[in-house]
Amino acid sequence: MARGSRSGGKLNTLAGSSVLITGGTGSLGKALIRELLDNHSVRRLVVFSRDELKQLEVRRMFDDDPRLRWFIGDIRDRKRLDRALHNVDYVVHAAALKQVDTAEYNPFEYVETNVRGSQNVIDACIDAGVKKVVALSTDKASSPINLYGATKLCADRMFISANHYAASYPTRFSVVRYGNVMGSRGSIVPIWKQLAAEGRSLPITDSRMTRFWITLPKAVDFVLDSFDMMTGGELYVPRIPSMRVVDLAEAIAPGAATHEIGIRPGEKLHEEMIALDDARRTLLMDTRYVVTPHLSGWGYTPPADAMQMPDGFSFQSHTNDQWLDVDQLRDLVTEEEMAGR
Repeated sequence: MARGSRSGGKLNTLAGSSVLITGGTGSLGKALIRELLDNHSVRRLVVFSRDELKQLEVRRMFDDDPRLRWFIGDIRDRKRLDRALHNVDYVVHAAALKQVDTAEYNPFEYVETNVRGSQNVIDACIDAGVKKVVALSTDKASSPINLYGATKLCADRMFISANHYAASYPTRFSVVRYGNVMGSRGSIVPIWKQLAAEGRSLPITDSRMTRFWITLPKAVDFVLDSFDMMTGGELYVPRIPSMRVVDLAEAIAPGAATHEIGIRPGEKLHEEMIALDDARRTLLMDTRYVVTPHLSGWGYTPPADAMQMPDGFSFQSHTNDQWLDVDQLRDLVTEEEMAGR
């Protein structure tokens, strides 16, 4: 398949290219590897991560596919990034420290990885002549109330602003933001299933809690589709449904007992992916929102077919206009389980 060809009716920007994924042995990284190898005809796929055991496990998972390259390294190490990015065309930046409570006890470690490490990725990509970079964000970066969210907000702004001083270079940067991914490592679903099988009560943080829902395959598609449409400076947010946590518990274990354990430090009752103050810069494009940059000195032009969101708009899980009921959640959980087998 030639570079820039179409796959499944979409422009396949990544075909024939060299792609690097930072943090590539996580749940999303593994799903990205599978999709890129199976459906995007990449020439070379570089996995950059810190854990040699995880790399060994993923190598075995993909039968040592000859298109895969493995780099042990930390995004805190600029020289190692320089080496790994040699002749790379596209980058997915997924590496981050992510545990909310751990961040409160180890704040500067999160700054070192999520902020300084992100700057290393930006600088190394520009110097290596990478074409496009998509950085992964989180709902916790919108109106952050914990240190993890604050570091991710910093990283988001750094990647968007990187387009300014990369203006005379070919490299362009965009960000994708979504909430918890169902089916990813650390998901509550398998924990609740195990507790229900043992006849134990399911712990629920707060019965009022709501969350956005996105499946792992949809998250992968959203990230990769962003390479096709980005020009640099966009913060993309998928237009996805919400769920009530109590409905998810009922879908997973019908009739199971539950008990509230209270909101943990730094946790929100409802998720937010686009803040109220960002409404004036938010556009709607079919199934995704585009938060445009505050400044666009590198020549960013908003998409012509996008619709401006009204003043007062925000994208929060409890005020969303799309919801999943218990039956729909049960079907999606079953679908995720079948896909993982």
